Amino acid sequence: VVEAEAKRGIRPRASILSGGEKDFRPHHSRQMPVLPKIVQIHGDVTLGEFAQKLGIPAADVIIKAMELGEMLTMNKLLTTDMCELLAAEFQVQVEVIPENDAFDVKDIIGENVEIDPAKLRPRPPVVTIMGHVAHGKTTLLDTIRKANVAEGEYGGITQHIGAYHVETDRGEVIFLDTPGHEAFTAMRARGAQITDIVILIVAADDSLMPQTIEAINHSRAANVPIIVAINKIDLPGANVQKTRNDLMQYSLFSEDLGGDTIICEVSAKAGTGIDHLLEMVLLQAEIMELKADPEARPQGVIIESEIDPQRGINATVLIQEGTLRAGDPFVCGDVSGRIRMMINERGEQVDEALPAHPVEILGLSGCPQVGEHFLVVENERQARQIAEIREARRRRHTQSEALRPHVTLEGLADYLNQDDKPKDLNLVLKADVQGSVEAVSQAVKRLSTEKVNINILHSGVGGITESDVQLAMASDAVIIGFNVRPDNSAEDLSRNEKIEIKTYRVIYGLLEELQAAMLGMLDKKYKEITRGQAEIRQVFRVSRVGNIAGCYVTRGTISRNDKIRLIRDGVVVHEGELQSLRRIKDDAASVQAGYECGMGIRGFDDIKEGDVIEAYGHEEVTQTL
Repeated sequence: VVEAEAKRGIRPRASILSGGEKDFRPHHSRQMPVLPKIVQIHGDVTLGEFAQKLGIPAADVIIKAMELGEMLTMNKLLTTDMCELLAAEFQVQVEVIPENDAFDVKDIIGENVEIDPAKLRPRPPVVTIMGHVAHGKTTLLDTIRKANVAEGEYGGITQHIGAYHVETDRGEVIFLDTPGHEAFTAMRARGAQITDIVILIVAADDSLMPQTIEAINHSRAANVPIIVAINKIDLPGANVQKTRNDLMQYSLFSEDLGGDTIICEVSAKAGTGIDHLLEMVLLQAEIMELKADPEARPQGVIIESEIDPQRGINATVLIQEGTLRAGDPFVCGDVSGRIRMMINERGEQVDEALPAHPVEILGLSGCPQVGEHFLVVENERQARQIAEIREARRRRHTQSEALRPHVTLEGLADYLNQDDKPKDLNLVLKADVQGSVEAVSQAVKRLSTEKVNINILHSGVGGITESDVQLAMASDAVIIGFNVRPDNSAEDLSRNEKIEIKTYRVIYGLLEELQAAMLGMLDKKYKEITRGQAEIRQVFRVSRVGNIAGCYVTRGTISRNDKIRLIRDGVVVHEGELQSLRRIKDDAASVQAGYECGMGIRGFDDIKEGDVIEAYGHEEVTQTL
């Protein structure tokens, strides 16, 4: 029967003579596919994907794996070692392609590009101002720019990195303003990596502080020359000589002592010594002979990105090579796009940006990570393809999180004391701008100890959404919000699933509370609860009173005595209290959901249609073991 069926080209069935065993041997008339000599894989792949690369049915690979003693399925993830083992059975070699961003664009920018000295042109130096918090970094930059940027910084701390192009009598200088608080170590480190010169600002009345020493280490690790600016020399408690002596402990010897460190004495507030400092910066730049090729393929570094309520996603990019022009297609990390508009630090629209110049760009498909490499490519299709490859790769790295019972900061000490094994505390972090995201991430990770390891599972820009809560559910994480708030659906889901959302306005509070939770000293008596929310439908201007918000209460109850916060696109714009609450024409003690009302916010008039006013209070928490 088998021979007769074979002549007719029918696959052999179970043979009666062989005791009913099936014969899976390929039929002599079936042509074996021509296998490739080499297959390329990007790290781990599924068995089905691997079979597709070999050009053979997945069943053939499964049979080979069974012969090797491995029981695999079509969707089983294969390691690179297993792929090489199976490929050897088919006499095929495996080439593992590195999973990094540089490999994705090596064909575009080339691996060893020779620089033509004839095309190089002088470029302005990129200068980073570093130092301890409140030692005068923002004030110094403010004095240099002749513009007040210090106002508006919450708590007097610069929390977002900025880039500014300054023209002096001797030439141009590009300044990066990195935050001075010790938590923003990563941003200072990034500033040192992309900068040419570091101005280390030290207050004459404080001398060297821990963040000052960190700044010195970052600069030296990046092999960047340091110019020291001793600030606040006009204060009564200033001791310039002590500061100079302290600098010597870290091998920062001034030129008059035979060293190679330029030390300038300045007063950022009074403007004393600023011209001399700029002269020294440009003199150092001349010695370094900084040059770039304006005709090369444009590339640079993302130094800030955010979601603007009016303009959408925008990012600040520092051009390192080439000339960036409006309309250029680009890729940065897993984000692609086309330059729709370029804006300089003065808010003016420009058509091109030369090397070492910072510009704000619009036209991005998403919010890129700070520090991502920015590259102009041939067309938008190529940019999208590269971005999709990177997005899929990064998604794979974050998909394998185990399910565990939910943890809260209040119960963290009990969770850590369950046994002697090290524990993981998973966090989902959201902030108002990308610079804060990275800075808070680095600060939080530094709190890890032998007993508890802190993992940032996901971080991003914008309000806390339902997908953030779902990720926290799946991975037993606490959600941390920095200058942002959860939307209604996220808040409802977190309440139902008992997922904790903690929101903060200043980084000190976040770190102190987290550290207290790890030590088991967190106060468990009170917690914040949302009492009501109202949407601003119309804004009325009332003389001698200010702006009044015409609102519709969407949930809960708004009471006059509640604390309130104003939320715009998920980001907290203001926190304070109500000055007035009126229903129709009468004063009201409270207004419930489904009713319209008028609200005045004490000392704050910057309200817009679509903003959300959230009323909140505090209630006692029942103590549990």
